Amino acid sequence: MKLKTSFVCQQCGYESPSWYGKCPNCGTWNALVETVKEEAVKSTFARGPLAKVGVKPQKLSDVKHIEKNRLKSNIVEFDRVMGGGIVQGSVTLLSGDPGIGKSTLLLHVLDKVGGLYVSGEESAEQVKLRAKRMGITGENIEILAETGVESIVSYLSTLGNLSNLVIVDSIQTLSSDDLEGLAGSVGQLRHCAELLTSVAKAKGIPLAIIGHVTKEGTIAGPKVLEHMVDTVLFLEGERFANARILRTLKNRFGPVEEVGIFEMKGEGLKEVSNPSALFLQDRVKNVPGSVVTVLLEGTRPMLVEIQALVVPSQIPLPRRVGNGIDYNRLQLLIAILQKRLNIPLGTFDVFVNVSGGLKIGEPAADLAVAVAIISSFKNKPLDPKAAVFGELGLLGEVRSIGSEERRTKEARRLGFTTVISPKTVRSVKQAAEILG
Repeated sequence: MKLKTSFVCQQCGYESPSWYGKCPNCGTWNALVETVKEEAVKSTFARGPLAKVGVKPQKLSDVKHIEKNRLKSNIVEFDRVMGGGIVQGSVTLLSGDPGIGKSTLLLHVLDKVGGLYVSGEESAEQVKLRAKRMGITGENIEILAETGVESIVSYLSTLGNLSNLVIVDSIQTLSSDDLEGLAGSVGQLRHCAELLTSVAKAKGIPLAIIGHVTKEGTIAGPKVLEHMVDTVLFLEGERFANARILRTLKNRFGPVEEVGIFEMKGEGLKEVSNPSALFLQDRVKNVPGSVVTVLLEGTRPMLVEIQALVVPSQIPLPRRVGNGIDYNRLQLLIAILQKRLNIPLGTFDVFVNVSGGLKIGEPAADLAVAVAIISSFKNKPLDPKAAVFGELGLLGEVRSIGSEERRTKEARRLGFTTVISPKTVRSVKQAAEILG
């Protein structure tokens, strides 16, 4: 018997028997999600007022807490992001662009800790070929090629308390016989995730689910999947570049500011202990438009190169292109340079690139981007031994940022003798004077 479903707006709760692109109640686009009706779900528990009899709260101080063991993969970068390892009975969602290395990363982890690999995208033979290329024998790995979520849950339910890791690759390929929708639809995603999460919690199984992203860059299946799991990881990087960054978007068992740095090689992902060396390995010195800045990813400072190219525009509306930097932030920095330094960028195309495929999210790179643009415009290179960081205000002032001492220490450790920061310059005009 098929379950009854309806479409519920994720913003206002409006319920409709059919899907609408725009919610009729609140006007939000693409907010209606296929949801299983609660009254159609079979339950062994009593419903109604009688079910609440006997419920009593307890003091928080009386709650007994047992510290759960963690599975350590001995992959330092991965364990750091997870807060020290994978907690027993936890559910982790790993997302990222297609081909970025999600399956490769978790296959490395599974090789270290052992467990079950549920493959919905590839056959057992395909997984075997990939493992062989990565140098994994698979002696402690079992594989189950299945897309029916009921079959997977049934098998996991027959196991005892399983301490080994279970990987599901991917949630978009699974489907339930109780729903009409195709695999990958929002209703199927939510229902399959609920079933997998329930059995993982009941059996104490550490579960890792791989999920793809939409063309907008968000995790497919909206925010509903993120709310259902304990940890949300995101693997990012340029597909044709070597660097990969593992970020934590949510972690109930550890910090969310830590990141892991990996490098994609022929034999799989390799952890990087010195990320600055990776991002600066192809740097060309004494070239106008090249500036090194110090970013803070999690608790670790790392040095990356900012490249800028300023050329006369051949079209009425000059182009502003930012690779690895927010477009609106780039527009803001160009406006500051035009107003405070009288640089006529209105007739020039401006291109900015962050080397290594890294994406900058903090304003500490503002000053480095501005200096790189000035350097390219004046055709004067910055001292190759100089590192630049600081936030720019609308008045052209250089504002303080967090962990300045840590950034400066890391830059000097790697041989940068000159540091241009909020402690050495007070405005973008002073920074521009360094170029002459």
